[in-house]
Amino acid sequence: MPADLFVWSAYLVLGVVAGLVGGLLGLGGGILIVPALLFLFIWQGMPADILMHLAVATSLFTIVFTSISSSYAHHKHQAVLWPQVFLLTPGIIIGAVFGAFLADYISSDILRRLFGIFEILVAFQIEFSVKPSAQRSLPGRNGMLIAGGGIGTLSTILGIGGGTLTVPFLVWCHVNIRKAVATSSACGFPIALAGTLAMIYTGLDSNSLPENTIGYVYWPAAILILITSVLFAPVGAKLAHSMPVDILKRVFAIVLACVGLRMLF
Repeated sequence: MPADLFVWSAYLVLGVVAGLVGGLLGLGGGILIVPALLFLFIWQGMPADILMHLAVATSLFTIVFTSISSSYAHHKHQAVLWPQVFLLTPGIIIGAVFGAFLADYISSDILRRLFGIFEILVAFQIEFSVKPSAQRSLPGRNGMLIAGGGIGTLSTILGIGGGTLTVPFLVWCHVNIRKAVATSSACGFPIALAGTLAMIYTGLDSNSLPENTIGYVYWPAAILILITSVLFAPVGAKLAHSMPVDILKRVFAIVLACVGLRMLF
């Protein structure tokens, strides 16, 4: 199989896996897409100094579109708390732009290690079902601005949709878990859109960009992953009703922990 055909096939398969896992376990694709892209980009011989920047920006691009479909599905069930989305969005946009500029000044190796730590923490949360207890009510406009800023910054640096950050915050603020997940999916759109645009802008000045990139977004991977992830996310959601999700979550947590350790070292 020619090298290009193998890589393109790998992107399509990655989209399938990300879509299935997202629909089956309710987890954002970024935690799978970023490390997989990192290893594929290494295999393709892309510049070492921007490997993580390319992986993060490309992941965010796919989340722009997957967040639209997921938030629409939740909206049809009237589960999205739109007033809270609108309160979080200004901070999210500011944080996402700040995160993109901050990531531009962080080396690819440090970004890789930060993501490895994040993967291990997510694995721990899944394995032991760690959930914050409801301890306070939702903050006012300024508090939501600050919370959105933190969520947007970290999500953009890591290339994720923010669900692993937004959901715990909302649950901590006495929001029902179902509505927290739905609201988080809607927040994924401004995170990913602002983060993608900012990563495109910051990447334009890079002297290391490979072919077929727009800023830090490697569009062949982005498009192929997007096609299959959107198609297979509903399949994963249907399988969730007939498969042993608890066992799958445990296996997935082990895989995430192994990936996180690999990215650390």
